[in-house]
Amino acid sequence: MKLTQSPAARIGASIAIATGLYGVSFGALSVASGLSFWQTMALSLLLFSGGSQFAFIGVVAGGGTGVAAMSASALLGIRNGVYGMQLNALLRPTGWRRFAAAQLTIDESTATATGQKDPDEQKRGFWVAGAGIYLLWNLFTAAGAFLGDALGDPRQWGLDGAAVAAFLGLLWPRIKAFQPAAIAAVCAVVTLLAVPFVPPGVPILVAAVAAGLIGWFRRGTPPGHARGHASDHDRDGLEPDVEPYPHDAGTHHLHAAHQGERA
Repeated sequence: MKLTQSPAARIGASIAIATGLYGVSFGALSVASGLSFWQTMALSLLLFSGGSQFAFIGVVAGGGTGVAAMSASALLGIRNGVYGMQLNALLRPTGWRRFAAAQLTIDESTATATGQKDPDEQKRGFWVAGAGIYLLWNLFTAAGAFLGDALGDPRQWGLDGAAVAAFLGLLWPRIKAFQPAAIAAVCAVVTLLAVPFVPPGVPILVAAVAAGLIGWFRRGTPPGHARGHASDHDRDGLEPDVEPYPHDAGTHHLHAAHQGERA
């Protein structure tokens, strides 16, 4: 199939355009926060994780320390490592593609790949979305950083909310059960309560501690609700959209049938 005829490639391209365009917000906000043009570009080219980048410059702009900025950025970047484990099993890249795939593993490329059922379409969607966003994001980051003064205060244009809205738009549909939604709500409240009392960059760390404590106390969940024993209504609701190992699908169906006979 030609790339232009691939549904996943078309989806990836449209996501790349939409996401790349708000790279201008990062560039403008970064220089407004005190970073130079080249510092902004280095952060975008090397880190390339929108949420982590915005967290970093947000802490810097708020007067936070470098350690707080790096901690907040790294905390948000952990999710990319989780994505990487799923995509490595899903796409099975080899050679230099493993390094390229690691750099291009972000929210949007992961969502595009896992939203497909055909293995070839998963690969097309991932690479088109990832490479397209990398190119356009950095191009528009450069434009935003260069035109930062001409744009005025980025907050008057709503640029500071663009990345947050996009991140929530990708995350919310994946929260399919009550428990993860409740945890997210608790962490949001904890963050809001912590803002007036702690330095910039620390509220997100406080929220992470709160989420960790919830997970710690959930270790005592009765065996009937443990992972692998939960019913469809009791699952955590953050399962992958597709089976990571398609070639094991037959075994999966046999296991499901066996479970039905036991019931």
